Amino acid sequence: MPKHAATVWPGQPYPLGATWDGEGVNFALFSEHAEGVELCLFDRRGRREIERIPLRRRTNQVWHCYLPEARPGLLYGYRVHGPYAPDDGHPFNPNKLLLDPYAKDIVGSVLWSDALFGYRIGSGAQDPVMDRRNSARGMPKCRVIDPAFTWGEDRPLRTPWHDTIIYELHVKGFTARHPEIAPWLRGTYAGLATAPAIDHLRYLGVTAVELMPVHAFIDDRRLVEKGLRNYWGYNSIGFFAPDARYAATGYVGEFKTMVKTLHSAGIEVILDVVYNHTAEGNHLGPTLSFRGIDNASYYRLVAGNRRHYMDYTGCGNTLNMMHPRVLQLIMDSLRYWVLEMHVDGFRFDLASALARELHAVDRLGAFFDIIHQDPVLSQVKLIAEPWDLGEGGYQVGNFPIGWTEWNGRYRDAVRAYWKGDGGILGEFASRLTGSSDLYEHDGRRPYASINFVTCHDGYTLRDLVSYEHKHNEANLEENRDGENDNRSWNCGVEGRTQNRHIRALRDRQKRNLLATLLLSQGVPMLLAGDEIGRTQRGNNNAYCQDNELSWIDWESARQEQELLAFVRELIRLRKHHPVFRRRCFFEGRIVNGSGAKDLTWLTSAGLEMTGDDWRRPNLRNFGLLFAGDGLIEEDPRGRPVRDDNLLLLLNAGTEEIAFPIPRTSPYARWQVLVDTAFPGGRRGNRRNFHSGERYPLQARSVSLLRQIKSKSPDEPRAAPGS
Repeated sequence: MPKHAATVWPGQPYPLGATWDGEGVNFALFSEHAEGVELCLFDRRGRREIERIPLRRRTNQVWHCYLPEARPGLLYGYRVHGPYAPDDGHPFNPNKLLLDPYAKDIVGSVLWSDALFGYRIGSGAQDPVMDRRNSARGMPKCRVIDPAFTWGEDRPLRTPWHDTIIYELHVKGFTARHPEIAPWLRGTYAGLATAPAIDHLRYLGVTAVELMPVHAFIDDRRLVEKGLRNYWGYNSIGFFAPDARYAATGYVGEFKTMVKTLHSAGIEVILDVVYNHTAEGNHLGPTLSFRGIDNASYYRLVAGNRRHYMDYTGCGNTLNMMHPRVLQLIMDSLRYWVLEMHVDGFRFDLASALARELHAVDRLGAFFDIIHQDPVLSQVKLIAEPWDLGEGGYQVGNFPIGWTEWNGRYRDAVRAYWKGDGGILGEFASRLTGSSDLYEHDGRRPYASINFVTCHDGYTLRDLVSYEHKHNEANLEENRDGENDNRSWNCGVEGRTQNRHIRALRDRQKRNLLATLLLSQGVPMLLAGDEIGRTQRGNNNAYCQDNELSWIDWESARQEQELLAFVRELIRLRKHHPVFRRRCFFEGRIVNGSGAKDLTWLTSAGLEMTGDDWRRPNLRNFGLLFAGDGLIEEDPRGRPVRDDNLLLLLNAGTEEIAFPIPRTSPYARWQVLVDTAFPGGRRGNRRNFHSGERYPLQARSVSLLRQIKSKSPDEPRAAPGS
């Protein structure tokens, strides 16, 4: 590889990062407090440092140069000079090779050793001494890319929020054990773009995949030394680079091909992104990038003790959202993934940490203001995980208009209701109908609520009905990690059992939870594998299990085809009936001159519920009568939306209920669409019921009925009973 020192041009301070323009590469790095910056170039394998180029030009705190002979594929990193004064927030150490925060591609893995730390281990926590060992050998390297890609006719799908059904998956875990995918493609972006993977998503009918973190991330040293990995990926180090461990080809274009293929199948791509902290950890962590480039600018430091970090994330540090260059970094990253990678939206991990200005969570913080004013980002899907670990961090319902939220209160209420807890009927009813108490006050709609019963963090659906206690021994933390309050019920036996009655009850509970999720107002989110009975054997914190405990077992899934078909049918019903996809909250009154309320709550006696009924602590069964003519919405062409009258019956109790079917109109018949008491979620006897008959609502079950208006009073009636 040729030397570049003789042909170094001044370059430009913008754009940040390494930018190939067809003739050469411009390098630009922000550092406010640095006293010098060196660009380090490496051989093709990244093992030998072949040249160091001082960046002599500095413009507005950006160090820059241009190499006219550089080409895509060049491997590089930085060394930054400055004061070594950790107590003042400046742990500069030019012996440490640093990753470019704007690197579009990062190759290689961290090879852990003490040389990756900026201070000398064993020198004493109160008096750290600079470690002068060269860290380059153990560091991954940045790689210059050629961004060219043929997108063709690919465009944003812009699926409306109220029509969205999200499927949360892990890129590797989804395909790592798939027998119909070529072994060399399993666990990769290319594997997710294969026909077997796409066919499964299309069969289900989901409209979006939410990918767990794909930004380049690091496996923690403590995990590696235990033989574990940071499987979930919430340990980012590069906000522009797709993680190379998921690339079969080793090139960024593979991610773009995956997005394009999913779009062709009508499926949006949402990224789970981690902008609240980085992989460098607390003050005892390694020096990999931001800490060595400009620690005091990138991180929130403790006032009066600037060696230490404010930690609102539980991961050792918090990015400094009050610094304009950090805000720029995040905004540039988000725009890059939309404009260059064509993703359709983002789910922000621990989003409350992004809203903190000074200490309190400020819902009108600069981060939100900038996104709302951005012509690109304001148009994509924005999902907040509305909490962090700091004081006042639980902010469900408090994010601004334009944002949706993971609704943790929905998860808790639905789990508690089907577990059989009493005294929560009002809470459960609110979650079932879109959580207006959380989102209506500031003008948001039901789709502001991202509803979920399970997600990557916690039990799978199968484990939720099979375990009452976590079983995280495989994490090698003596079962101390993970949530203790799971609102789970094992149906009588902990874990696996051959008892057919318990297994049948568990199957029914799975159907109950899935039916509730997919027939609720708001945006449903499924956890990948729940539709085919995936288990983690009771582990509710499998963040470090990059193995068969976490990967979907597609061979065993063949035994769950009935459950898979049930989920598919629920999604089809949701898409077919707009009453489950409302764009406004129920009003509980007569609308549109239909003569019926848009929603009527019914007791098991068939009467409209009263305040006293809602306050009954042991009430565990009720009905919802949806008036299809009561929709007050219009389609994109301005035409009124109509639906059938629908009756949703829920019984979390232990006794069967003879539920009177409402007399909505003369000669009305009611068709049973769903009954979770039966395998497959459908009654064996598919006869229709008439208004006034009593429907046999089984214990622990959900039923959905659709009204069919008879043309004549002489139409024969079916015999009463089931």
